[in-house]
Order: sequence, then structure tokens, then C-alpha cells
Amino acid sequence: MDINKFLAPHSAEARAHIHLTENAADWDALGPTIDETVVAHCASYRSFERYLSGEDLVILPRTKAALESILRRYSTDAIHNAIAKSRSTLEAGGYSRVCHLAANSIREVLNTGDNVPYLLALHAPKDTSAREEEEEGLTRSIGTT
Repeated sequence: MDINKFLAPHSAEARAHIHLTENAADWDALGPTIDETVVAHCASYRSFERYLSGEDLVILPRTKAALESILRRYSTDAIHNAIAKSRSTLEAGGYSRVCHLAANSIREVLNTGDNVPYLLALHAPKDTSAREEEEEGLTRSIGTT
């Protein structure tokens, strides 16, 4: 699945992801503190990447709230990874701001078009009811009169 359906290449999230990816060694060298917006947008992007790949998806979401919860958890993981790799620090209250910005970004994507139904259907369990009915029909005995 192509992430461009959800986050276009020119989106702030995609640009942040590219910036952190291409400048992995010194993305945080521009100042003494981490750019909160870049980290948040990159975390949002990475949360959708991870969901689309199906990595670590144990419990499948069935509702928008469950989907958003998974994406927010994935973005939190990405935020922690970025902070751990950084030589700079966050300003006071920065962690909360980064998490809030990432959550807003995720919410914006989910509130756009048919993104929620599409994402929920992407990893939905396959409908087995038709197959079960077919199997039952094969195992039923045939009565004679």
C-alpha cells in the first residue's frame, strides 16, 4: 500500500520524514533543542508506514477510536526513537507538545475522505462465514424419501 494516499509527498509529515531519513547523522544539529514539529510530523508519517505494513499488528482495529489508538502508540514509539537518537534535548514541556502535534496530524489524516474505512478494511479479518456455510453444505447428509 502506498502511503501517498494518506500523506502526499509534499505534506509536512512526508517532508519531515525525508529530512530525518536523509540527514540521519545530523538532523538535530541545527540548535541546542530538538525541532518538535519535525519530530511530531515524522512520527505521524512513521505511524502510518508501520500500520500499512502490518508490523506488530496483533489486535486488529474495528473502530476509528481503536485505529487512532494504534496509530498514536506507533507515533509515540517513533517519538521515543527520535529523542533517543538525538544529541539535542527537548525544551521543557516539549514531549507533551510533540505527542500532541503528532496526534493532531494523525487525526487530520483520519478525518479526511474515506481514510478510516479504507485503513480498517486493509487489515480486517477475511469473511469466513461464506466459506463456513459452504463447508456445512458439503458435510450435510442427503435425505431420501
